Amino acid sequence: MNTTTHPGTALITGASSGIGAIYADRLARRGYDLILVARNRQRLETLARGITDKTGRSVEIVTADLGQPADVQRIEALLRSDASITMLVNNAGVGGAAPLLQSDVDKMQAMIELNVTALTRLTYAVAPAFVARGHGTIINIASIVAVAPTLLNGVYGASKAFVLAFTQTLQHELADKGVRVQAVLPGATRTEFWDIAGHSVDNLPQAWVMSGDDLVDAALAGLDKGEVITLPSLPDAADWHAFESARAALGPNLSHDRPAARFGVAR
Repeated sequence: MNTTTHPGTALITGASSGIGAIYADRLARRGYDLILVARNRQRLETLARGITDKTGRSVEIVTADLGQPADVQRIEALLRSDASITMLVNNAGVGGAAPLLQSDVDKMQAMIELNVTALTRLTYAVAPAFVARGHGTIINIASIVAVAPTLLNGVYGASKAFVLAFTQTLQHELADKGVRVQAVLPGATRTEFWDIAGHSVDNLPQAWVMSGDDLVDAALAGLDKGEVITLPSLPDAADWHAFESARAALGPNLSHDRPAARFGVAR
């Protein structure tokens, strides 16, 4: 008798290619049914057929541009209404490599709408249902620029710093309610991201560049280990813990009733 429990349905944004498509493959192999969200319907259909043929899992596709408020609202409604959804992978996003002053501010605003606003709204749509059921998983794809913002475009780094901070807050509020939360911080990864950002991945030192398959496999291994923050390239998790400990050490002195003596401000 097969006593394996069906893990439910994973909704993955930005699922038509790259990291999102690999998550779709890996989660289907883990037994999840899928809802794949992206703009390119043809790619979604091809991916869905391949996954169903290989795994037998149910795959629904939803064409949506999460840079458009109306499309975000459609996915929010789906997340609220479909009780089979047990995982949300917030993967959709866009990046940039150009310096701030050489970037189009309208494109920067569009980046914020996708990387920050859409991710936030989709999370808000599904989190109450996960809490009510006492289980669910939210995976947010951030980036190493969340902690090293000067590496690429400044707005991109800021948007991913938001994703990291938002995930840490979710963990603080939801961990005791049965909801698993994870932020994944990829380094340079061989995907179409770099072509869209206008900076070929082939121009990077290849020792920096991880395959998308390795990235997702490491991220899911981190999830299995219970990691809230997963940096697939980091050899020793103690380095991250030391970073977080240093931040926490600031806590007692972040707010006082007078300026620190080092400023020489007399009361």
